[in-house]
Amino acid sequence: MNYIRSISSGVVLLAAALSLAPAALGEEITVTHAQGETTLQTNPETVYVFDYATLDTLDALGVEVAGVPSTNMPPYLDKYNSDDYAKVGSFFEPDYEAINAGQPDLVVVAARTSPAYAELAPMVPTVDLTNDWADFIGSSKANTEVLGAIFEKQDEVAAMIAELDSSIAEFQSAAPDLGNVFIVLTSAGEVTAYGPGSRFGFVHDALGLVPAVEDVEEATHGEAISFEFILETNPDWMIVLDRDAAIGQGSGAAQQVLDNELVHQTTAWQNDQIIYVDPVRWYITNGGVNNLNMMIDELSAVMLD
Repeated sequence: MNYIRSISSGVVLLAAALSLAPAALGEEITVTHAQGETTLQTNPETVYVFDYATLDTLDALGVEVAGVPSTNMPPYLDKYNSDDYAKVGSFFEPDYEAINAGQPDLVVVAARTSPAYAELAPMVPTVDLTNDWADFIGSSKANTEVLGAIFEKQDEVAAMIAELDSSIAEFQSAAPDLGNVFIVLTSAGEVTAYGPGSRFGFVHDALGLVPAVEDVEEATHGEAISFEFILETNPDWMIVLDRDAAIGQGSGAAQQVLDNELVHQTTAWQNDQIIYVDPVRWYITNGGVNNLNMMIDELSAVMLD
């Protein structure tokens, strides 16, 4: 997408400018994001976040956040459920009255809350850090660099990106010898598949893992498949996301769904090469360089051991 290139180039120019003339606290900057440009002050004091990839990144950077959604908080970010943080609506329904009353210095939205940008932007400085599934790694880097510029954490972000690049390079060198990989998601007993260019397709597009199926149709919500199709595909590896666990509707459902006679015949099952990844980091948080480092570490611990 053009805005991704704009973000990357804009951040580079901004970083260069800051290196020549270090920004004072509260200096005005303009950042480019998924829905245009936003002018705001560096190091905004009151920050509301409607995207858990952003919240994960800011938490790792030690940036204080004042307001968060009231639903689906990742367990590892549980501290934000406390009364110390204002609850300013949900992903899909921001509390505009509370936001207007709080007058934050910055609101961050992304995919789930991006439709609210048009109403939020005239009210308070708002940026949309939605990822581009077709360039998931690139857009995650660019969005994290935007946060680094806003909060003057460029060095810390650069270290995160360097770690990510190293992990990706390690995977790319090993990928040709690992066999093919099938990404599936289970939800309410149903199974959907994901391939290159999808919301989880970075394992193929960036890490270089060979897809078991090239032409999966749905990029965002997956293509419905049968157990017969899984057996026919017969992947060497399966990466499995349990959506029910991700949204707090129980745990272990994915293991139960795939524990059947047809799946038992696959190479992945017989070689114990089914990876049940952290559903919250992959499905709810998703994106953000810090979170991506965690996601890739999870795969590395099994596939590159």
